[in-house]
Amino acid sequence: MLKNIVFASKPEKEELDERLKAAKNKLSEQQIQITEHKIPVLVLVEGWGTAGKGSAIGKIIQNIDPRFFKVASMDRPTQEEQRKPFLCRYFTRLPEAGKFMLLDSGWMNEVAGMSLREELSRKAYEQRIASIRRFERQLTDNGYLLMKFFCHISKKEQKKRIRMLEKNIDTRWRVGEEDRWQNKHYEKCREVFGQYMEDTNAPSAPWYIIDSKSRKWAELQILEQLTQGIEIALQNRSLAVPLLQNVFPLKQMPRLAEIPLDKAVAEQEYKEELNRLQKQLGELHNRLYRKKVPVVIAYEGWDAAGKGGNIKRITGALDARGYEVHPIASPEPHEKARHYLWRFWTRLPKEGHIAIFDRSWYGRVMVERLEGFCSENDWKRAYNEINEFEKELHDWGAVIIKFWVQIDKDTQLARFTARQNTPGKQWKITDEDWRNREKWDEYEIAVNEMIQKTSTTYAPWHILESVDKRYARLKALKIVIEELEKVL
Repeated sequence: MLKNIVFASKPEKEELDERLKAAKNKLSEQQIQITEHKIPVLVLVEGWGTAGKGSAIGKIIQNIDPRFFKVASMDRPTQEEQRKPFLCRYFTRLPEAGKFMLLDSGWMNEVAGMSLREELSRKAYEQRIASIRRFERQLTDNGYLLMKFFCHISKKEQKKRIRMLEKNIDTRWRVGEEDRWQNKHYEKCREVFGQYMEDTNAPSAPWYIIDSKSRKWAELQILEQLTQGIEIALQNRSLAVPLLQNVFPLKQMPRLAEIPLDKAVAEQEYKEELNRLQKQLGELHNRLYRKKVPVVIAYEGWDAAGKGGNIKRITGALDARGYEVHPIASPEPHEKARHYLWRFWTRLPKEGHIAIFDRSWYGRVMVERLEGFCSENDWKRAYNEINEFEKELHDWGAVIIKFWVQIDKDTQLARFTARQNTPGKQWKITDEDWRNREKWDEYEIAVNEMIQKTSTTYAPWHILESVDKRYARLKALKIVIEELEKVL
């Protein structure tokens, strides 16, 4: 995309100034509309060292209310960031609805840089590209406006700027070894940058290559493309997004009604097995930490099915420093204003640690679906988006264990009644629990669809028969142990 690029001619000064003034005014007006219609805008500014990325961002934000934008300079990932999935640090920086986030370099700079430093194999590069395509498509599918700019200058221009900056003691710090290396290996960098842009160019998130020889001309190009992108986003905000066919291998699963719930274990056998299994899991946790394997355990199930007690028996075997339990309730306002997976990306464990989710991202295709908290297009699209999310975790090296805790309707009623009649347990039962119970049949349809469409070979569902809670607890421990032993 870079080798044979031909830019439009730079306008004369009078025309340039006139168009620049119009573009600035337009962006100021559009920012109000962006806020009103709650469209999140992510602007990625990539380019050559000394091409003026920071300057371009500085010019853009002069036309936006400071309360509605943030700027982040994305350097190489820190040690802490390297212990999370590749995309995690970008997902966590997503703007809230109605706000702008401008990134000075981002996932292109990281992946292209690693490729140039020969830190990625061909297979690893292709995997990263696939991740980026999914990431960018998910953003635009979920209402984000993603604008990607590459500030382009020639080898001669870059060398000239490096020399000018180095001459002045006050600007010398702005030139890094990477800038010098780029200039020395300009042709190689151009090839890698161009290939990356070809690999990630999409109709919903195209690349805009900016002629950055003149800073004012570069500013005009970016502002005009940005305002055009905002205009289209405002026009398209109510359009439904096409549903994608699942491309991930699925594991055949039974329907809930087909699962026998008569499984039980005697008290004495339970105590002995619990002690043995917890000891075994504790030993595995130590190995897990040493080998830096991340684990994600997600619990879903009927109200009063025994998720909390089940989780307690898992964590009872673990070192408290190496795990965290995340109880997931209704999203907070700042969470609701972002991509629905944002609050789960921000809770992922580090390598060697365990994250346990008491309810999870599957709320999108259950409670949000049935209570009308998202559109039909949103929850239908979510099956594939969730499979993609879990594929990212799997490719990162995480063990993903998903439990559905199953009981029947009569068992739930008995447990609800017991909770209501026991003062120490009344906090566990709410009016919402009773309302949800009235929709049991609707929820069962949704759960069956969820399990069928998201039980992939790399992140299958495990059904815990929990009419006898003791049986369910032992089964969960055995499954966790088995999955950890596989990877260890």
